[in-house]
Amino acid sequence: MAEGMENRQSERNEGGRSWLGIIIRFVVAAVVLMVTALLTPGFSNMGFGTALLAAVVIAALDYVIQKLFKIDASPFGRGITGFLLSALIIYLTQFIVPGMQINVFGAIVAALIIGIIDAIIPTHVM
Repeated sequence: MAEGMENRQSERNEGGRSWLGIIIRFVVAAVVLMVTALLTPGFSNMGFGTALLAAVVIAALDYVIQKLFKIDASPFGRGITGFLLSALIIYLTQFIVPGMQINVFGAIVAALIIGIIDAIIPTHVM
């Protein structure tokens, strides 16, 4: 019995989430980015690998901004500030991720689409 509890604890990271759950969230976030790229003018279509890397970069930028400025960058998390911050993060991601191109208007529309999709299917990654 102790072995079962120990195995479950070793499968979880310090936040209490399993690694498999985190991987699934990133995959879902990548698919959301791919759909958003298809629907958004000014957002270049991207493959799954590029979208997955972009999801990781967006999550990392969101984490850094949240730790430094104590602001949640979800599109609907903090009103207009969170929405604009989310658009800025999406726009800045193109400079880190090769193969991703987006203009300012596309980033704003993408933040809106991602916010709507996130309200329906929460990913907690973006």
